[in-house]
Amino acid sequence: MKKTLFTILVPIIIISMLILTQWWYVLPMDGPDALFWGFPFAFIGEGFHTSMSFQLFLVDLCTDILCYTIFWLIVFLIIKKKWPTFTISKWMYRIVWTLAIVLVLSSSFIVSISEPIFKMKRNYDWQIMTTGYKFIWQSTPRPDINKFHP
Repeated sequence: MKKTLFTILVPIIIISMLILTQWWYVLPMDGPDALFWGFPFAFIGEGFHTSMSFQLFLVDLCTDILCYTIFWLIVFLIIKKKWPTFTISKWMYRIVWTLAIVLVLSSSFIVSISEPIFKMKRNYDWQIMTTGYKFIWQSTPRPDINKFHP
């Protein structure tokens, strides 16, 4: 059970974190408007030192991973309790792991070429203007700042 739990939960957590996410349009204190991503906490956002950079917040990332792990662990245990003989075929493991690896590598490549800044926590306050959800293949809409501060 532990092997099955690890071999299916890890890629599902990765896939669900990267495929569907929440975007946050915020006004940081003493900074320009910016977009951030992550659910339930924003763990990656636009950097302030260059236009194509990202900043990653490690505590928020770890908290998000923990939330996803708890959610998928509960789902997996409910499935195991309801259907004790439920098994996943080997080809399904391979598909899920391949998709997870491709998503991690492509996301890592995009972030790594953007001069990322890694921080433990966000060290500034912000005002959340609006939020929304998006899939990985959709572009994040950038709301008009004038709509919020005429």
